[in-house]
Amino acid sequence: MDTEALRSFVRAAGLGQLRRAADELGVTQQAVSKRIAALERELEVRLFTRTARGVELTLDGQAFLPHARSIVAGVERAVDAVRPGSRALRIDVLGLRSAQAVALHDYWRSHPETELDVVTLRVDDPRVAVAAVEAGDVDASFRTVTAPDTLPPGLRMIRAFDSPLELLVGPRHPLASAPSLTPLQLRKHRIWVPGIAPRSEWAEFYDQLVTEFDLRIDAAGPHFGDEVLLDTLADSADVATLVGARDRYIWPAQHDLRRIPVVNPTLAYPLSLILRGTNPHPGLRRIITHLRSLPRLPEPVWLPSWATAPRRGDGNGESCASHR
Repeated sequence: MDTEALRSFVRAAGLGQLRRAADELGVTQQAVSKRIAALERELEVRLFTRTARGVELTLDGQAFLPHARSIVAGVERAVDAVRPGSRALRIDVLGLRSAQAVALHDYWRSHPETELDVVTLRVDDPRVAVAAVEAGDVDASFRTVTAPDTLPPGLRMIRAFDSPLELLVGPRHPLASAPSLTPLQLRKHRIWVPGIAPRSEWAEFYDQLVTEFDLRIDAAGPHFGDEVLLDTLADSADVATLVGARDRYIWPAQHDLRRIPVVNPTLAYPLSLILRGTNPHPGLRRIITHLRSLPRLPEPVWLPSWATAPRRGDGNGESCASHR
C-alpha cells in the first residue's frame, strides 16, 4: 500500500480540505486527489464525500482513519530512528499567545538554531491531543489529562510548569488600584471566563477553583475572541477575568487595563507536556530542561487536585518538577 497515499488521506481527514493537505505536504491538490482516488480503488470503498467546505469522511473512511494514522506514524518513527533530529520538533500549544507559546519563544530566542514548529490543534478535549501525539501528528502537546492512568501505554505526561493567575480589570473596576489581591478579596466579584468548554482540562480547573474559594465564575456566552473580552473589560465597572501571568495580551493604550497578581495563596494553573514514552524527538530534552529552570512561584501556592497526584514519567530523570 502506498504510504504517500495514506499520508495524504490522513492529512486531508485532519484538515477537511484537499487543498490545505496539499499545501502542507508540498504537492499539488491534483496529486493529493489522485493518491486518494488510487487508495479508494485499492480498498474498493469511498473514503470521502465532497462538500461545499471541502471533504468529509464516509463511514468507511472513519473506520479506516485510525489504522492509516498508525501506519503513517510507524513509518515516520522508523525514519526518525535512523535520522534523529532530521525534522523540526512539532509541539502543540493552546494558543500562540499562551504561556506555553511564550515559554517556547523564550527558549527559541536563546537557541535560534532549534528547528521548532509550534502549532495549535484547536481542540478542547485533551483526548484528541493525546491521539495526535500517539499518531505522530505532533511530537508533544501542552495538555493535561486529569486522569493520567487513562493515557495510552505508549505515552507519558510530565509536569511542565505552573502558570500563576492574575486578575485583569478595567480602570473603573473597584479592585483596579490594588497592587495584589487574595482569593478572599475576589469573592462576590463577577469573574467572566466565556467559552469554558465541557471535557476540557480548564473546565475542571475552574470547577475546583469555585469550590475551594467560593468564587463567582461566569462562563455565560460564547467566546468571541480576546479583543472582544478586552473591550468589555475596558468599558465595565464590574466585570473582571482571570489570565495567566505569562500569557501575552495586547490592548489599546486607552483601555488602561490592569493585571493584578493573586497571592496568599498564589492561584496556579498546572501545565503538562504529553509525549511518547519511547523514542521521543531528541529536541524535547533541552526544552524540558528549559522549562525546569523557570522561576518558582511565591509560596503558598494553590493547585488543583490532579497536579499533586503521581504522574507517568515523574521521577525518571526527565520530568519537570513542580514550580511551587
